[in-house]
Order: sequence, then C-alpha cells, then structure tokens
Amino acid sequence: MRHEDFVRLSQLFDYYGRLLTEKQQELFELHFHYDLSLAEIADLQGVSRQAVHDLLRRTSQQLEVYENALQLLSKDLRRQELLDQLETSLKSQEGLSQLKQLLGQIRAI
Repeated sequence: MRHEDFVRLSQLFDYYGRLLTEKQQELFELHFHYDLSLAEIADLQGVSRQAVHDLLRRTSQQLEVYENALQLLSKDLRRQELLDQLETSLKSQEGLSQLKQLLGQIRAI
C-alpha cells in the first residue's frame, strides 16, 4: 500500500471510524495503527489471514462510501487549503478583494 493511501485511510478512520462495527474498528486499528501483519491479526483473532484481509478490504471500502456520501474529509482539506491561501494573502498584502473571495469560499464550505 502506498503511503498516500495509508494516510487517507487513517484520516477517513478518524472521521468515520465510529460508524464501523467494533470488529472492523479493532482489526483496522491493529493493522493500521499498531502495524500488525494480517497473519499476526489472524492468529490473535483465531481466523484465517484471508478473513482478516477481506474484512480490512470491506472496511476500507466502507470508509470510502461514508466519505463519498458525507465529504467530511474533503471539506476539511479544502477548508485548510483556503485558510492557508488566506494566511499567505494576509502576509503578502495581495489585496482586499482576494481576501473577501477566500473568506466567502471558506464560509460556503
């Protein structure tokens, strides 16, 4: 898994983890937060490695479904991007009209 994918899934879990089942939360945390391998988790849970893989795949898909429906992560990332632009504009004194436009975009989110 690419680092970017790992970061995205961790961010999605921060937003939507409580919507998952306890089992999904537990296995996700063991794999992504505690860096346990699928085989290690399978041994701990008394299930097959394939069962762990399938549950983590379904959990990742479910997190993406939640994000597609609610867009909490996307909105937060966009809000942060606009705030960074606002901060840059304030530092460089680029103009009041640009600041008003950025503030309007932030409020719209």
